[in-house]
Amino acid sequence: MVAGIDGCAGGWVVVTVEADGGGSRSIRRVDNLTGVVADLDRGRLGAVAIVIPIGLPEKGSRRCDLAARKLIGPRRNSVFSAPFRSVLGALTYEDAAIRCRAVSGKSLTLQAFGILPKIAEVDRLMTPDRQRHLVEVHPEVSFTVLAGAPMSHNKASPDGRAERLLALGGAFSDVDLDAQMRVRGTSPDDILDAFAAAWSARRWLAGRHIQLGGDVDSRGLRMEMIA
Repeated sequence: MVAGIDGCAGGWVVVTVEADGGGSRSIRRVDNLTGVVADLDRGRLGAVAIVIPIGLPEKGSRRCDLAARKLIGPRRNSVFSAPFRSVLGALTYEDAAIRCRAVSGKSLTLQAFGILPKIAEVDRLMTPDRQRHLVEVHPEVSFTVLAGAPMSHNKASPDGRAERLLALGGAFSDVDLDAQMRVRGTSPDDILDAFAAAWSARRWLAGRHIQLGGDVDSRGLRMEMIA
């Protein structure tokens, strides 16, 4: 089994699928990643792909973020720059912005600040050894590789959801937004992204993935995205 994870309100949505492409799957919401990581460490999951930055720069941009923007073209604005490691621990946006400006002269985006606690949670759990099985993905990169071209519409629009469902249909034969994607505390977009991550986790385990970036941060974590 492999899992794809995306953040949702107050927690995470986890989509678990068969590694060999079989039909068995589950969709659930969890408050934290402790149980998922325990399943990974015990071998109950072969790979996990998560929509969150892994590996944080001390300064400058991560190569994987730059490569992702180039790859997905019209959807490039969905890839925000990962925060600097020195920003972790900031409790207010003002504090985070001050820390960011001290390194780059620029402020932190509100989007990045909004998921800072999730980035910190993943960073606490990550080790270079665990990264052999737990990898970073970006859903728009995964959808682009899966469909063979960048998505044409925003994922929150009806057309955007429809084209992402169509793309996922090539990997998961019976993904149904109405029947399967009503998980309390999540949105359809969260679950679509988690399915895309699960598809990438399956490719990672099979060695059929593509890799963007790969430079190493101060903790020895690879700053890369896979799809």
